[in-house]
Amino acid sequence: MMPTTEIPQIATEKLTPEFLRAWSWHRQGLDGALVGKSAASVLDRVGWARSVGGANTYLTLFARAGIGRESADRLAATQEIHELPTARGCTYVLPAADFAWGLQLGGASAEASVKVLLRLGVEREEIERLAESVMEVLLRAKAAGEPPMDPRELKDVLGDQVRNMGEEGKKKGATTTLPAALGLLQADGRIRRVPVNGRLDQQRYSYVAWELPATGETDDVVRSRMVERFLGWTGGATTGQIRWFTAFTVSQTKVALASIGAVEVKTAGEDVLWMMPEDVSVMAAFEVPANEDVQLLAGSDSLMLLRRNSCDAFDAVGRDAVTGMGGSALAADLSDHPIVDRGRIIGLWQYDPENERIAWWTFEPASEKVLKRIAEVQAWIGEDLGDFRSFSLDSPKSRLKNIAALDMLRSK
Repeated sequence: MMPTTEIPQIATEKLTPEFLRAWSWHRQGLDGALVGKSAASVLDRVGWARSVGGANTYLTLFARAGIGRESADRLAATQEIHELPTARGCTYVLPAADFAWGLQLGGASAEASVKVLLRLGVEREEIERLAESVMEVLLRAKAAGEPPMDPRELKDVLGDQVRNMGEEGKKKGATTTLPAALGLLQADGRIRRVPVNGRLDQQRYSYVAWELPATGETDDVVRSRMVERFLGWTGGATTGQIRWFTAFTVSQTKVALASIGAVEVKTAGEDVLWMMPEDVSVMAAFEVPANEDVQLLAGSDSLMLLRRNSCDAFDAVGRDAVTGMGGSALAADLSDHPIVDRGRIIGLWQYDPENERIAWWTFEPASEKVLKRIAEVQAWIGEDLGDFRSFSLDSPKSRLKNIAALDMLRSK
C-alpha cells in the first residue's frame, strides 16, 4: 500500500520520550477509546494478547474494554477469539479474522519439533502417519459428539503408534512423537487445542478436529500484512523491534516495509521509527493528555511486549527508583506488573491471593486516581480470576519474594 497524499512533517523535537509514551498509550486503546468494544475489536486494534498460561489476556480486555473473564471464555469457546501459535512460534490470543494468516506465520514452529525427532532417528513418514491416525481418531470423536481428547487419551487409543523417545528424547524436549504430530496438524488448521477447563490462564489442553481454510496467500503477502498490522498496533517501531516480534530476516523485513509503503520518522532520541503514512498524520495532530490516566497492566501487556521496550516507559524518577532493585525491573521483560499513567510506568504490583490483595509500590506518593484503580483491579481479580499469574509456572509461593519487596519499598 503506497501513500496517495502528502505526508505531514513532524518536528523531531516534538517526538520526546514523554510524547512517544503517550502516543503508544493512545494507540493501545488505554485512553478509554475501546470501552464497550468487543474482544475481537480490541485485539484487532491493539494487537494479539500474549498467552503463556497467565492472565494477561484477561487484563488486556478488562483494562481496555471492561470485558470480564466469563465473557472472554465464552468468546474463546465460540471461536470468536482463539489461542494459536503464530509470530516467532509463540502463542497469542487472536481474533477470528486473523486465525488463518496468523497460523501461517507460526508454521515453522511445528517443523522445529519435527526436526528434533529427525535428529533422534525418527523418519518423517512415521510422524506423518501418526498425524493421520490422530486425525482419524479426532474426526470419529467429533462425529460421535464426544468431547475433545487430551494427549493421554489420544495416546491410550493410538497405542504403539506413539513412540516413547526415552531419556535422550526427554533431554531434547521430545518425550514421545505425539506432540510433533499434533503440532503439524495444528499448523495446518486441521485440529485446534482447547483449554480443559475453558480458561485462558492455564496450559492444560485437549484437542478437537477443525477445518480452518488456508489463506491461499504466499508467505511474502502474509509477512507484509504482519508488518502493517504491527506498525498499526504500535504506532511506529524500529527495524529491530519489528524483527524481534516477527523473527523475520533483514531482507524479509525490508521487502515487507517497501510493499506496504511504510515511511521513516526520526525521533528526538534519534531512533528512527517505521510508520504507516496515515498514522503520521494522526501523530502530527496528537497532543499528550493533560490529566492523569492510570491503568494496572500485566508485565506481558502489548503496550510493552510488542516492541519489548519496557525500559523506555520509565522516566528519570522511575529509573532512579528501581535501580538496585532485586530482579530485573529495567530489563526488557518486567519482573513485576506495571502501574502506568499515559504510557509511563509509575509503579509496580503483584497479586497476593493468600491475603486477597494487590501488593504495590509507586515511585512517588500515589494519587487518588491510582488508589482508586488499584482497588478496582484488586476487586476484579478477587471476584473474576481468583489469582493473577504471569505465566503457567507462576504461583503464590514463587512470587512471595517480589510481594515482600514491594511491601518493603512502599513502607519506606
